[in-house]
Amino acid sequence: MAQCKGTVVLAYSGGLDTSCILVWLKEQGYDVIAYLANIGQKEDFEAARKKALALGAKKVYIEDVSREFVESFIWPAVQANALYEDRYLLGTALARPCIARGLVGIAQQERAPYIAHGATGKGNDQVRFELSCYALCPKIKVVAPWRLPEFYQRFPGRRELMDYAKKHGIPVPVTPQTPWSMDENLMHISYEAGILENPKVIDHGSHGAGGVSCIRSLIGNFTAGPPVCVPVKVTNTGDGATRSSALELFVYLNDIAGKHGVGRIDIVENRFVGMKSRGIYETPAGTILYHAHLDIEAFTMDREVRKIKQGLSLKFSELVYNGFWHSPECEFLRECIGRSQEPVVGTVRLSVFKGHVYILGRESPRSLYNEELVSMNVQGDYEPADATGFININSLR
Repeated sequence: MAQCKGTVVLAYSGGLDTSCILVWLKEQGYDVIAYLANIGQKEDFEAARKKALALGAKKVYIEDVSREFVESFIWPAVQANALYEDRYLLGTALARPCIARGLVGIAQQERAPYIAHGATGKGNDQVRFELSCYALCPKIKVVAPWRLPEFYQRFPGRRELMDYAKKHGIPVPVTPQTPWSMDENLMHISYEAGILENPKVIDHGSHGAGGVSCIRSLIGNFTAGPPVCVPVKVTNTGDGATRSSALELFVYLNDIAGKHGVGRIDIVENRFVGMKSRGIYETPAGTILYHAHLDIEAFTMDREVRKIKQGLSLKFSELVYNGFWHSPECEFLRECIGRSQEPVVGTVRLSVFKGHVYILGRESPRSLYNEELVSMNVQGDYEPADATGFININSLR
């Protein structure tokens, strides 16, 4: 029997990795407290609790932080139009600091000196979890099994983990016939590893559901603060259904957009640790809100302010992807981006159809669009002859 090393709070999902890690930590002499954050994944949380206790967890905490996830993490990303490498809407990257906040909270409550996670030594999540944990509790100690030679030499691959699970009677959802890893939260579902590691393998859409029927249109409302420019209402013009609370609105958009296959991408991205990886992502509600916000922002924001804000958004996306949510520079960027959103208020009408989001129209009390000024039929407060000097000056070089 290993000597007791103290209490560790494990970021537990109930999947293959963390189930095996829970048992392995017990073997090493730790008292294990399992922490499971509900961030919108479809899961039987009571079954996960029973499973963790059966595997030897001293306690199990299950926290519903889905509303906090939307309001404190997803909404700032929507305001920023956050997009990593022009395509990825940061679903996993946004979830990790939210989970870490709860993980550290339980560790402090239980006076546990250690936290543990199942992130691999090659991925981004190890950085995201640990930077957040250290920012929130600098004295915390991290146990990262996938970076310990005694662990990764014993388990060089998922096959060995499945053998270990079978030996210890650990029920897991992964089988040799479906050897990919899935991560789900309110923002997205991601698929990677296994057969998907070959970038030539064609994904035939067997993971998620995507319909092609047409919905007439949706109307999304953004409001001025506080908080500034967050989605406040969505209305389906087909059946009149309306959702107003942050969580209900987001869940509803996920359902509507998911039926149309909106927000599904297959990409090769650059991980922070230096390698390229292939991932398949489904981000339905996030994709609708990205397009809706982008449209109302262009309608209401000054051109030069928007240029600066676009640069801030690029840096924000990079910081979030790399795990620096709690860094001073990321906090500063969130403040700056939030300040830019004060005029961004209005309504966007859009439709979703066969994987696409179509903007149909918009209106805002803070619009900078002057219909008379831009009209081809009315001169308005504009002197066309002035354009001659403008062109001549710009042609000098």
